[in-house]
Amino acid sequence: MKNRSRGLVLAVLVAALPAAPATAHAVTTPKPQYYVSLGDSYATGYQPGRGSTRDSFANQTVTKARSRGYRLKLVNFGCGGATTASIIRSKGCRDQGRAVGGAPYEGITQAEAAARFLRAHRGEVVLVTVSIGGNDVTACARGGADPVPCVAGAIEGINRNLSVLARKLRRAAGPRVRIVGTTYPDVILGQWVREPVNQDLARLSVTAFKQLINPALANQYESVGGKLVDVTRATGAYGSLDEMTTLEPYGQIPVPVAKVCELTWYCEKGDIHSRRSGYGVIADLIVRTLPRRH
Repeated sequence: MKNRSRGLVLAVLVAALPAAPATAHAVTTPKPQYYVSLGDSYATGYQPGRGSTRDSFANQTVTKARSRGYRLKLVNFGCGGATTASIIRSKGCRDQGRAVGGAPYEGITQAEAAARFLRAHRGEVVLVTVSIGGNDVTACARGGADPVPCVAGAIEGINRNLSVLARKLRRAAGPRVRIVGTTYPDVILGQWVREPVNQDLARLSVTAFKQLINPALANQYESVGGKLVDVTRATGAYGSLDEMTTLEPYGQIPVPVAKVCELTWYCEKGDIHSRRSGYGVIADLIVRTLPRRH
């Protein structure tokens, strides 16, 4: 009789326990971690003779960010030849200029295409990067133009246009999304060795980046709570031009010149774009801005 009573008590207690939810063992789908890239041919990983490639800093950022606990899905709106004016005013991007796997956006600007995606994926975007401004000042390094007033004039346009772009992206992304602007290697240092050799221009280019171009870019990104990563510094441009090294086929040259020759195509081909290793430096800088997730 006692055993029967104990059995009844146990049955009542078990019945009183809350039932386990049906989804207790269900596998939850992780929230997407989108990475939105905007900009010019640096964003598309342009390589001379190959066009847009998966060597881009954007593609390398996806890979390198895994070490910090991110599984980013790249959405690349980059367009070769873009300037701070065209990114907010010109509609569409020709097929040859788009990133590999980049989404087309006929009939709207690159900035608007990115903003629409950001609004549609609120809470799912982890990172936005912007590579823009280089094509605004490229002409200042060509013969015939006085580079100092030329760059100063270009900075006015950069400030005006980038202010519009940065505010548009921040409104679309929301207050917490990480916005990172990138600058460029100082490829004009390559004029130290590339014909027609112009070492004065090479020296001036460092001043232009350090005192004009990069501060302007930094101010605009910081104005919306973003950050500029100093690619110019990371690729060695601010080092001493009196410190020499040997690099074939150029012989004894300043260390900053050697670094830009190694990381970009300028010294060898007169092309302003980075090699894969140069894009990798940019990706490293971007990834360092991401807090670790593990």
